[in-house]
Amino acid sequence: MSESQTIENAADGMRGLKPAAQRHSTGRASPLGQLFLARMRMFYRAPEAIFWTYGFPILLTIGLGVAFRAKGVEKVTVAIEDAAPLAQVRASLEKDPGIKAKVGTASQCADWIRKGEAMLAVINADGVEYRFDPTRPDASLARLKVDDVIQRGAGRPDAVHVTDMTATAPGARYIDFLVPGLLGMNLMGGGLWGIGFVIVDMRIRKLLKRLIATPMRKRDFFFSVLGARMAFMVPEMILLLLTGRLLFGVAVAGSAFNIAVVIAVGAVSFAGLGLLAASRADKLETITGLMNVIMLPMWIFSGVFFAASRFPDAIQPFIQALPLTQLNNALRAVISDGASLSSQWMPLTILAAYGTVSFLLALRIFRWT
Repeated sequence: MSESQTIENAADGMRGLKPAAQRHSTGRASPLGQLFLARMRMFYRAPEAIFWTYGFPILLTIGLGVAFRAKGVEKVTVAIEDAAPLAQVRASLEKDPGIKAKVGTASQCADWIRKGEAMLAVINADGVEYRFDPTRPDASLARLKVDDVIQRGAGRPDAVHVTDMTATAPGARYIDFLVPGLLGMNLMGGGLWGIGFVIVDMRIRKLLKRLIATPMRKRDFFFSVLGARMAFMVPEMILLLLTGRLLFGVAVAGSAFNIAVVIAVGAVSFAGLGLLAASRADKLETITGLMNVIMLPMWIFSGVFFAASRFPDAIQPFIQALPLTQLNNALRAVISDGASLSSQWMPLTILAAYGTVSFLLALRIFRWT
């Protein structure tokens, strides 16, 4: 059955007619129920929608989890000029298990740095010259590590005895930071693309016009789309959490109820933004542009892949005002730290405000055609 037939059946049911596929039905059906069923049928009859809702987030979690899994000591790649005065330096670096040395001419070393194949170059000059990009944190750390190895090899004594202890226990790894961010990112994408894009697509194909003649209010349509989104979201979040837990041992310190509440508030917040973005857009180019304008700042600033605190203090008020920032903060507090809902009243209030205001504005300006 096509999407147009699904919408037509829903419209027939709301007008008190017998749907084309169910002639035995009698009586006027609930607008909200018929719309909800229509949206569910449209979803599970679209394999690509199922993949992008459930398959892609899981693959992304697995891919990033494998990339940032605990791998022991990661070697620092260092380019060393093949010069006689650096023979002792080269010998010291090659003995260190945490350093991978690449030996070549000065021009080759510069080329390796330019291509990102080495973090640091050790060049023969008046003593030893380090060449690196100071804007790369890994290069600055490599400089400190290499200098320490070289100074020790030259006989420098250590004034203080130190011991290294790696933090690889569940809850202290990058993957434990990453999974809540991916949950928030998928809630944002599902609310905006899963609602905003779908509504505009229905408007373009004149599917919404079939519903105008029915005894239905805008909020019936809105609640049906929101209800369907919440139904799709439940298995999506469960699968992501199970993937992180079973494959990578991601620690979940919070209760299932607290996590569910934060996820539900976040889903409603972004669903409201999706409704608002789709209220007037009548072209795919328009809704795609709106989605990118809304989501791009949050992808960059809201702490999905790294902490939002790394940005300058001057723009922190803007960053903290973004809904994804508040959702990620609440998810990490509840999942990783076991925080209570009362301690997260501020991010939950901000998210609820976004959802409520967006829903009311969308209800006011929404048009069917």
